[in-house]
Amino acid sequence: MHNAASWVWVLIPLAAIFAGTVRRWFRLKELELERMSFRVADQSAQSAAETERLKQRVAVLERILTDRSTQLGDEIERLRDKPIN
Repeated sequence: MHNAASWVWVLIPLAAIFAGTVRRWFRLKELELERMSFRVADQSAQSAAETERLKQRVAVLERILTDRSTQLGDEIERLRDKPIN
């Protein structure tokens, strides 16, 4: 019986050390996930901006293909002189 009681005094500090290590490991994983979410959010914002630019360009191309007025010809000539973003 004396042998089992002495093991309890050894296991309690070991359990505390193990719990602290596990807690630090989970905190590191949490920080890693936060950094990853910021990167994904940034990439998402960039993709959304690029999609919006492409939609605007497609809208202009659709107007060019469907509108045959003389005003469109004048507008195309003005756009040729305008610098591209």
